[in-house]
Amino acid sequence: MTSTRSRALATAALLMAMSLHGPVAAHADDGPGRPPATETSAPAPVKVDPDDPDLKLPEEASLAASKVLDIKSVVEDQGGAERREDTNTDVTFALQAEVLFAKDSAKLSDRAKSRIEAVADEIGQQKPPKVRVSGFTDDLGTHEHGVVLSEQRADAVRRVLSRELKDPDIGFDVRGYAEQYPIADNSTEDGRKRNRRVEITFPRDGS
Repeated sequence: MTSTRSRALATAALLMAMSLHGPVAAHADDGPGRPPATETSAPAPVKVDPDDPDLKLPEEASLAASKVLDIKSVVEDQGGAERREDTNTDVTFALQAEVLFAKDSAKLSDRAKSRIEAVADEIGQQKPPKVRVSGFTDDLGTHEHGVVLSEQRADAVRRVLSRELKDPDIGFDVRGYAEQYPIADNSTEDGRKRNRRVEITFPRDGS
C-alpha cells in the first residue's frame, strides 16, 4: 500500500514539473535530444543596404558601352580532315593538306575538288566582298621553303574557288604562313598533320 502511494506521488510530482518547466531533458540513451528543426532550418537571409556607398558608382564614373560577345562554334570531322569555325562575324574552313595535296606538292589531288566546291557553295550564299585563303605547314624543313609551299597551296585553292564562284565582285587575299600559327603540337606526327592545312575565311552576310 505504501509503495503504491509513493509511486503515485512521484508520478504526480513529475507531471507538475513538466507543466511548470517544459519537457524533461532526454537522457543519452534516449536518442538525440536536438529537435529536427535545428538540422534543417535555413540561415537567415543577409540584409543588403541599398544606400551602401560601396554598391554605387562614383559620381564621375560611368558604365561601359554594351557589346555583343564573340561566340565561336567549332565543328570538326572525326578524322580532323576538315574543320569549320563560326563566329558572329566570320566563317573559316580548314582543310588538311593531306586531303588536298601530295607530300611536298602544291598540285591538287582528285578528291580535293569536291571539298573546295562545297566551300565555294557556302561562299556563294554569303557573297562576301573578300575571301582570305591562307596556307600553313608544319615546322619541318626551312621557314623559307615553308612560306613558298604554303602560299602555292593557298593559291591553288584560290584558283578553284574563283573558277567555281565566277563572281568578279569577290576578291581574294592569298598568303603563306609556313609553320606560323600552329593549331596543334608539332612534336607529334598527328599534330604536324593538323598544322599542314589551308584555311578559307570570309565574313558572314551583313558583317
